[in-house]
This record gives sequence, structure tokens and C-alpha cells, in this order.
Amino acid sequence: MIIIGELINTSRDEVEPAVKERDADFIQKLAKEQEEAGAAFIDVNCGTLIREEAEALEWLVETVQEVVDVPLCIDSPSPEVLKRGLAAHEGKAIVNSITAEEERYNEILPLLKEYDAAVVALAMDDSGMPSDADDRIRVASKLIDDLTADGISLEDIYVDPIIQPIGTDGEMGLHILNAIEEIATKYEGVHITCGLSNISHGLPERQLLNQAYLVLAMSRGLDSAIMDPLDDKIMSLAIASDTLLGNDQYCTNYIKAAKSDRLVI
Repeated sequence: MIIIGELINTSRDEVEPAVKERDADFIQKLAKEQEEAGAAFIDVNCGTLIREEAEALEWLVETVQEVVDVPLCIDSPSPEVLKRGLAAHEGKAIVNSITAEEERYNEILPLLKEYDAAVVALAMDDSGMPSDADDRIRVASKLIDDLTADGISLEDIYVDPIIQPIGTDGEMGLHILNAIEEIATKYEGVHITCGLSNISHGLPERQLLNQAYLVLAMSRGLDSAIMDPLDDKIMSLAIASDTLLGNDQYCTNYIKAAKSDRLVI
């Protein structure tokens, strides 16, 4: 399971002032904690700082990479800001994100090629947000086909079927599970990721729903998630699920996690 640590985001109350004040100690501590908890990538997002986003993102990339060995997921709606972050990044980053919207696709594709970056591909096109599994499968298929035709390898594509809150549509959880399974079956080798916590937005005891949904989604083919790696319970479920799904040869990762007291029951 490929965990993309979500915590360095200025939409979070404690992160925005730390970035504004260039509090390197706070940001680096948060980055190291996520890496130590098992994050394979650290997401960096300062999209709330509209007037200084480019400078802030460049600072974030440089500051985080000083103390972690894992690469970053560089997150911005602005191609110019993404370029600034990619230029500061050492090694292969993930760009978050591209869509099948014509303008967005044409803006982001050159950045992927210039910086040899992987990409989160959101299942959304010019018709708007997807409504059901069929919409997600259709748009994701077009994105994957177009990206591979344009020279991006399947292994560098992280399809995001766009999780929407189950509180506003009781069938949303099932739509996304069906889309994940179809995309994973159709395109062997592509990654499937998601913003996991969106499923529980607006509901009580959100962690329980997030935890249950992660296990369900992994059973359908999800192999990545943008989530909180400091949530010991959900990380334990990710490790256990990987083992039960046959993705952990000889149960090595599970045994290692148990010996290091990383598993929470």
C-alpha cells in the first residue's frame, strides 16, 4: 500500500501559520513523523496562500526534502506553482493533479515530461464531476489512454476516482468501489489512489468510516491513498489488509510492524 501523507496542507489550522512564518522546525517535524509512520510520499500543499503560493511551495519542497528521504507529492491547482515546486524538487515527484479537462490536461502534461514526474489523474472532464461508477470508468479510461499515448508509463499514473461524501449519496461508496475494481482490472499496472477521508465528510465518528472504507477499497484494487499516516489504527489496517490480499510475501511487512510495535488493535 502506497501511503501519501496528507498533513502538510495549509488548509489545516496549525499548518498555515507555520508556512506563513517559515517555521522550518514545525514543518520538518511533521514531515519526519509521516515518513517514520510509513508514508511513501509526502504531500505538500499551500493552496490557501493564493498571493504567495509559488514562493511558499518552493520553500516547502526545499524544507521538507532537507529531512526526509521519500519523494514529495506536489499539490496545486496552478501550473505555474507546480512548475516552481518541481524545479525545487530532487528526484521523481508526483504531480497532484491532472484531469481530462482539455485545458488542464494541456497545461500539466508538459510539466510531467519536463520533470519526469508521476501524476495523480483525477477522473473528471469538461462535463464536470463524475456521478457514478460508469462516469468514473469512462473518464479514467480516457485519461489513462491519453497519458500513455503521450509517453507517460502506467506505473507513473495514480488514478483518483474522486471520492465524494457518502452522507450526500448513500450509493457513493459502492459507485467508487465498482469503479476501482473495473479500472484495476482493465489497466494492470496502473495505481489507484484517493483522498480517503472525503468518504466520511459531515458524518460523526469519521475515523471508523475511513478505516472500514480503506479495507473495502483495497479488496477491490486500491493500492494507494492520500491520508493521515499518523493514524495508527488505519495504518495497522492497511498493513494487515496488504498481507491478507497477498501483497506481503511471507508476511514480512506484517511481522516487522508487529515487532516494532506499530500495529494497533
